[in-house]
Amino acid sequence: MTFLDARPSPIAGTWYPKNPEALANSIDEYLRDAKLPPIQGQVIGVIAPHAGHRYSGSVAAHAFATLRGLTPDIVVILSPFHNFDPHPLLTTKHQAYNTPLGNIEVDSSAIDELQSHLQIPITPIANDKEHSLEIELPFLQRVIKNEFKLLPVMIRAQEEFVAEQLGTALAKVMKNRNAILVASTDLSHFYDQQTATRLDQEMLKRFTVLDPSMIFEAEQTGKGFACGHAAVATVQWTAKALGANKVQILKQATSGDVTGDYSSVVGYGAAVILRV
Repeated sequence: MTFLDARPSPIAGTWYPKNPEALANSIDEYLRDAKLPPIQGQVIGVIAPHAGHRYSGSVAAHAFATLRGLTPDIVVILSPFHNFDPHPLLTTKHQAYNTPLGNIEVDSSAIDELQSHLQIPITPIANDKEHSLEIELPFLQRVIKNEFKLLPVMIRAQEEFVAEQLGTALAKVMKNRNAILVASTDLSHFYDQQTATRLDQEMLKRFTVLDPSMIFEAEQTGKGFACGHAAVATVQWTAKALGANKVQILKQATSGDVTGDYSSVVGYGAAVILRV
């Protein structure tokens, strides 16, 4: 068995359970409870929230439940980068990501190929503290039954030209691979429930248009917010190049629906990107 240098989890035990059995059981329960509408077409990717599982796990499960029965060789995860770093795009320097459910190997050859199509550098970093990418991994580990590799990219420079270039390059890499795309984002932050619901409905509506520029327009004009708006836009540019022509919203909720405090909430949404 090959030893892999795995990125240790900085959030297991806080953002989600550290005990493997407890984590598996909680993920499986979220997936069991997810009630999906009819979904027609080939799943190209999903959009999922990235708060602690207690807050957004039930929403995220709606996205990941659409992957049941799929056997991708590689999963691409695009997330924001919430900490300071001078570089526009980041990936892990490690050979794998570790969660309590085990390691997921990083596909270094796919990252190298992606970089060859991209003028913007992707900078590897070690021991990053970014939660928004890792938080999705236990869902993938429970819902995808075969072994798969990971292509992780954290977007620090959330600018339209960065997202478009990255999305276009990703499509070239994924064209001949059996891949699933994941965009990690929460929605509005710290508005009251009524305001958050209005803002989030507008941003989710933008997601369904499959015009990534509309996502940036909402963010820039204050009509809607998503902390991972560039991740969603990137995945949409990639998915469109791979033939996707539909985004279906599966679930919308807020942290207030869990905590009962509706005065200041974070918004969550789940969606699936399809080729119909």
